[in-house]
Amino acid sequence: MVKKFPENFWWGAATSGPQSEGRFNKQHANVFDYWFEQSPEEFYDQIGPDVASNFYNSFESDLSMMEELSFNSLRTSIQWSRLIDDFETGSVNQDAVRFYNEVIDTMIQKGIRPVMNLHHFDIPVELYHKYGGWESKKVVELFVLFAKRCFELFGDRVKDWFTHNEPIVVVEGGYLHQFHYPKLVDGKKAMQVAYNLNLASAKVIQLFKEMTTSGDSRIGIILNLTPTYPATNSAEDQQAAHIAELFTNRLFLDPAIKGEFPEELVELLKENQVLWESTKEELAIIKQYTIDYLGVNYYHPHRVKAPDISPNSVGEWVPDRYYDEYELPGRRMNLDRGWEIYPKAIYDIALSIKEHYGNIAWFVSENGMGISNEERYQDETGVVNDRYRIDFMTEHLTYLHQAIEEGANCFGYHLWTPIDCWSWSNAYKNRYGLISNNIHTQIKTIKRSGYWFKQVAKDNCLPQSDVTFSTKF
Repeated sequence: MVKKFPENFWWGAATSGPQSEGRFNKQHANVFDYWFEQSPEEFYDQIGPDVASNFYNSFESDLSMMEELSFNSLRTSIQWSRLIDDFETGSVNQDAVRFYNEVIDTMIQKGIRPVMNLHHFDIPVELYHKYGGWESKKVVELFVLFAKRCFELFGDRVKDWFTHNEPIVVVEGGYLHQFHYPKLVDGKKAMQVAYNLNLASAKVIQLFKEMTTSGDSRIGIILNLTPTYPATNSAEDQQAAHIAELFTNRLFLDPAIKGEFPEELVELLKENQVLWESTKEELAIIKQYTIDYLGVNYYHPHRVKAPDISPNSVGEWVPDRYYDEYELPGRRMNLDRGWEIYPKAIYDIALSIKEHYGNIAWFVSENGMGISNEERYQDETGVVNDRYRIDFMTEHLTYLHQAIEEGANCFGYHLWTPIDCWSWSNAYKNRYGLISNNIHTQIKTIKRSGYWFKQVAKDNCLPQSDVTFSTKF
């Protein structure tokens, strides 16, 4: 049976400004620019964001390659630290305006729908040093000003906007688990940051609704949803999974779609004296200004069990005191990245959105697998023979198609990422792209998965062949 996808289905990929553009002609540093300047040894092979995949200089040829792969859409981001010259007044950098205008116009000329995100972990470091970054509601207001400039400058052509990408990563990486700058462990600050990010999203949506008269423009948020699976059916493991779900998924999903935080989560934070500071007026904005549609990033499942240590133990409060990570025996793995491969979760996500979130319109905004040393798989012509990536996409798209057949309101699939890009402190350790990038020469070559994706996008259906997942990495 042919697995056909809905008409006008989005086929494309996702990247971001800080991971693709390089720092060329950028007047301000974001937190990752600064972190690399201070501690290059914390980045894989000491490779920073200065060049990335050179999109600032090569966007025309890069977009031509994406056009060749039958992309009809591409998600990237506008860098706050590139566009704005003065964060307090919102004055803009004219070179940045030129650059983003040319990128958007080129995308449209090539039949690639521009999908723009406003925040991809890359807050200007100046605003962290001056105000504490997302710890501060002053920064929320400055983010709204940045969004206003984006809507004014590009809203005549960009009809698809997103406020944040994976905001939970800002909370976890910067304030709980120390894998992003500022690398703190502070539960109280973490929860305030989570609240402020939700507030910022709602306020930008409010502004968008006030500024936008066109009925074909929409705004949403992009969340990395990692379905939580309990280790067993025991009441203790089930409760651990329930609490993990509150923090990892519902902390942003519920306010974005339902306009309110889960009551059970709020009570838990009150009990532990880590509840955020809020006002009735702010909560009313969050309640009223919810998203038009949702982007879902999915990579791996989240498996938990009841914690070995009592949650009321003394020490720094962090959410994962209520659950321990669980590794499923016999699980399939991407050993290079250390992530479990579990395609069925994308079906579970789809049904959860359908059943619990009003079947809101959504798309897969990221899905992919990062593999290191992909030159191992180059054939005699220099093409990376990444059959493992083709099988990964096939399996996930098969489950996604099943969910759509059962009524899931999914309208697109974007792979992470079009071209091998710089990935935070991992730099270029793992490659995700449909197009390989020699970071020394910036020569870019379509991988076997790119040609496969081209056919899928062109036909709007999966090829009729059995799914066989390669075990070689």
